[in-house]
Amino acid sequence: MNLPRAFQCDFEEYQNGSGENAEIHIYVGLAGTSKDRMESRCGLLCRECAYREQMNCDGCVQIEKPFWGDSCPVKACCETRQHAHCGQCEYFPCDLLNSFAYDEKQGDNGKRIEQCKCWKNC
Repeated sequence: MNLPRAFQCDFEEYQNGSGENAEIHIYVGLAGTSKDRMESRCGLLCRECAYREQMNCDGCVQIEKPFWGDSCPVKACCETRQHAHCGQCEYFPCDLLNSFAYDEKQGDNGKRIEQCKCWKNC
């Protein structure tokens, strides 16, 4: 997963046996808080956006109006429902988010939906 690693507290936990029969849980320390890692309402990773620096955009979590238009329906929906991101919604993933994620020209083939799942489980 593309998450910021802290490299301070990684560890393994072995359960239900030893050696080859053990169930192994691997815990990986991440940098910052889950809010720090969340960059958008819809699951886009703003740090990977080609327009971020060019348009001086801090991501929809930090701005009121997107650089590309008057409003974003996904951002508006999320904020109206008082969710930090779409993954917190009872309707996730909804038709609106799916239409953005799988848009023929600007979609990401569902990558943002998977990112919201990661944020939800942080």
